[in-house]
Amino acid sequence: MEFLRQRIEANVLAISRGPGSADFLQPPGDPGLFGPDSAAWQVHSDFTAMLTGGVAALLLQMLHPLPLAGVWDHSNFQADMLGRLRRTAQFVAGTTFGSRGDAERLIDRVKRIHLGITGVAPDGRPYAASDPDLLTWVHVAEVHCFLQGYLRYRRPDFPAARQDQYLDEIACVAEALGARAVPRSRAAIAGYIERMRPQLRCDDRTRATLQLVLNAPAPNAVAQPWTRLMMRGGVDLLPPWAQEMLGVTPRGPLRRELLRRSVWVAAQPIRWAMRNGSIHLARRRMGLPPQP
Repeated sequence: MEFLRQRIEANVLAISRGPGSADFLQPPGDPGLFGPDSAAWQVHSDFTAMLTGGVAALLLQMLHPLPLAGVWDHSNFQADMLGRLRRTAQFVAGTTFGSRGDAERLIDRVKRIHLGITGVAPDGRPYAASDPDLLTWVHVAEVHCFLQGYLRYRRPDFPAARQDQYLDEIACVAEALGARAVPRSRAAIAGYIERMRPQLRCDDRTRATLQLVLNAPAPNAVAQPWTRLMMRGGVDLLPPWAQEMLGVTPRGPLRRELLRRSVWVAAQPIRWAMRNGSIHLARRRMGLPPQP
């Protein structure tokens, strides 16, 4: 059983960790940007919820033509989708669970990268990854979907006040990256997304992004069915109007419940196996017992 546990954990860490990851064990006692009592530590603690939420966030972000152009023109996303998700996971884990120094280092690195991402979208509009308004859109799409993943696949009973606390806490990362007028509650985010909808589009590149997600490669053949299930679980987190834009037929209540239960069951071995995830190491750094 120990060999199986280690094998599962190794596969998860291969997806979520790589060169440049934070050192979650150092320095002892450093709470980082949020600390163990934060809602951010709670929401970002579950790998399955974060993976499905990350998939949904990517698709929602790419409905905006300017972030889509930036990713399409300045990354190898088409050839390495899991690499893109891994880099996002490293940044989120490092800024959430890393020390304050590591979190600030990661934020500064991303800000420097953003300065080099400029261009002209197919519709003729110039774009820049450092644009404060685009940073706000990318942030809102991300944290909204992370929270939806946590509610759907981990804690449906997560209190409303803690949900708003999470959104209020995590806004500091977006602001440090240069975003402005960042919404900090569920109501504010719902209003913001509604106001942004007229700017969203679905074109051939957006649809190609969806196909890349649905056919995402796995670390190995054994993990392929699990990976496909997680990708579909992520797509199902999108609001119905976004699914319609992407040409996805929304699931009815019975099919959605079947998918939710399938993802829930598939998540159990991951939750059982993980002992050295970001939150586990961060709790050790803080001298706390293992995550309950």
